[in-house]
This record gives sequence, structure tokens and C-alpha cells, in this order.
Amino acid sequence: MTTNDKILINQIVEGDTNSFAILVDRYKDLVFTLTLRMLKNREEAEEVAQDTFIKAYKSLDRFKGDSKFSTWIYRVAYNSCLDRIKKNKKHLNNVEINEFTEHQVISIDNALDKMEVEEQKEAIQRCIGKLSSEDSFLLTLYYFDDLSLDEISKIIGITTNSIKVKLFRCRKKLAAILKSQLDSELIDYYERERR
Repeated sequence: MTTNDKILINQIVEGDTNSFAILVDRYKDLVFTLTLRMLKNREEAEEVAQDTFIKAYKSLDRFKGDSKFSTWIYRVAYNSCLDRIKKNKKHLNNVEINEFTEHQVISIDNALDKMEVEEQKEAIQRCIGKLSSEDSFLLTLYYFDDLSLDEISKIIGITTNSIKVKLFRCRKKLAAILKSQLDSELIDYYERERR
């Protein structure tokens, strides 16, 4: 945890609500991005992001500081999203990956390398949106927020080995979606290049 976060948290616990506004401002975009990835609905994501900060405020005195504050707030956001999903009884998307080979993953990676960086980001964001809530949340934490496996493990509450397995499966699902989204001629071109 950064010293700055620690100072703010101590001030909040001692009753300084203005310090909490600073903390919210610092993490609101990250929390909203994660809730949006999981819930796939802007209004619900905004509500759950607000709930996340309310829960965090109420339980801040129990935050021990043995992990980064961002890890702790991500965990609160993750659990709040799971609660909302259970409440709404939403069905998660599943992508068929049985027929997907490592060779095709490499071909898609090559095709993505040739795309403009912005186009690539846009394509990946769109495709991540088609994954289940949990999968898109996990990929966001790992690839976009650059969290370590250990940090993700603390947020989600499962072992780092399980995180590795889940990330591998998420990546295969994402590759399947990307394959269906990308121009087939471009993919065919790179598959021929590899032969």
C-alpha cells in the first residue's frame, strides 16, 4: 500500500470524510471499469461501483493494510458484482473452444500484431465484452490493470495456480471470439505465411 493511501485511510478512520472523497476520486475509474466488465450494463455498474465505495467506507476500520488498498477495493468490487449477478440471476456467456488449436491462436496473435494499436485495443475491448462477467473481469485485472497473479488471487479468493488455469481458459475463449471477429482473409494470410 502506498504511504499516501495509508495516510488517507488513517485520516478517514479518525473521521475526516474529505479524505474519503480523495480516495474515491483516486480509484473510481478503476472500480467502475471492473464493475462494467462484470455486469455489462452501465447503470448497474454505476450502482455497484457506488455500493463498493459505501461498503469500503463502512468497513475501512477493518482494512489491515497487509495488501495494497487497490487490491482490497477490487475485492470489494468483485464481491459486490457477484452479489448483483446472483440477485439478477443473469446467465453467463459461454464460448465454444473445443476445436480451437494453438496454431490458430498464434495466427491470430500475428494478425493482431499487424493491426494499428488503437484498432487492436478497440477490437480486444469489444471481444472482452462478449465474455462472461468473471472472465472479462479477470482479463481486465491481468492485462489492462497489470495486476500480478498473487494480487488477483487475493481479490478473487482462489489460489494463484487456479488463476493461471482460469487465465489460460479466458485467453482461449477470447481468441475464439477474436477469430470470429477478425477479417478471415487476414487470418488466412497469416496462416499461409506460417506454412
